[in-house]
Amino acid sequence: MEPDLKPRRRGTAKKILVVAVLCVLAATGGVFAAVAPGFAGAGLESEAGSAVRSAPGVASPVVAPVKVDAVPAEGAKQVNPAAPVSLKVANGRIESVTLTSTSGEAVQGTFATDGSGWSAAGPLKFNTEYSYTYVVTDGAGRETSTTHSFNTVSSTHEADAAIYPLDGMKVGVGQPLQIIFSEPVVNRDAVEKAIKVTSSAGQAGAFHWFSDTMVRYRAEGFWVANSTVTMDMQLFGVDLGNGQIANFNKKVNVNFGDKKVAIADAAAHTFTLSVNDQVVKTLPVSMGDERFPSARGYAVLMEKNRYDHFRAASIGLKPGDPAYYGEVDVEYAIRLTLSGAYIHQALESAYPYIGNKNVSHGCIGFAPDGAAWVFDNMTTGDVVQIINTEGDYAALDDGYGDWNIPWAEYDN
Repeated sequence: MEPDLKPRRRGTAKKILVVAVLCVLAATGGVFAAVAPGFAGAGLESEAGSAVRSAPGVASPVVAPVKVDAVPAEGAKQVNPAAPVSLKVANGRIESVTLTSTSGEAVQGTFATDGSGWSAAGPLKFNTEYSYTYVVTDGAGRETSTTHSFNTVSSTHEADAAIYPLDGMKVGVGQPLQIIFSEPVVNRDAVEKAIKVTSSAGQAGAFHWFSDTMVRYRAEGFWVANSTVTMDMQLFGVDLGNGQIANFNKKVNVNFGDKKVAIADAAAHTFTLSVNDQVVKTLPVSMGDERFPSARGYAVLMEKNRYDHFRAASIGLKPGDPAYYGEVDVEYAIRLTLSGAYIHQALESAYPYIGNKNVSHGCIGFAPDGAAWVFDNMTTGDVVQIINTEGDYAALDDGYGDWNIPWAEYDN
């Protein structure tokens, strides 16, 4: 009898079909995953509680990794204290930021409204190490905390400056504004742009660099009598060049008095003072002799001392020189140059020559009453113009020689 094979083939086909369906379901994580032994009743693992994945799965999409841009970078050195300290985040949100110095001083900051950014609210300190800690979350709520550190500009690259006149001083109309930096300035344009000078009289002026550390500012003509000039220096963080960073912001207000300009005439042996362009006094004087003629041009009164002590050695004179005078005390001394030209009460031996002969070592000498009057009626910043002398101009930086520079050269 021939075997009945047809039913057997049908059963085998059904079994193969069932196995194939189950394999497909297992591969897709579908029905099989829900009913297979060990999976019944189990839920899917939450994305927030799982590790970051780099490939998509069937249960949920990949959460994009957080991208963080922190400035300054980890381990940065010589960071400019005025440079921005900031944090920017993509694919996430900033939860908290802490920026502190090694001494524990915290730096406050502000957050972007959407949590994507943070920036420090104020400047940092020089020569300081800062610790920068921030916590960010990704789209699934996972937190990441990061800490790094950086160092600001060291003391060897910190630049200061001395400013004159001082804030609130009252000076004469010939006084330039002066800044002397502790370090050489290469980026002069950057410095000038960081300084704003305004005059209550509306005068404009210009900067003039006498060296790589000293700059002055004046108007084309003398400052307007009884006006005020404000110099606002926003120099903190300005790069002076060669890695030197300015460490200060400062504002000074300078008040100018009446216009006082004197003319010292070496030929006529007179000193004539005008106040607001009106002559108020003419006094007899003795000025520099043939060997030491008084320097010509404009001089600005630098400082006043009721008593001073002069030494012949300070102008290169030695014992045995006919002009040597040793050391002497003088009264009513007003400095005209750094090198030693003064207005002062003449020595008693010179009294007979006052008003008729020049016998000084370059100074302008007065009789006692004349010296006292000038001392009481003139001040720092007032101007003396010396004429009819055989002397040359003093060095432009030997005192305030600014007014001996033509404006076209000064403003350049």
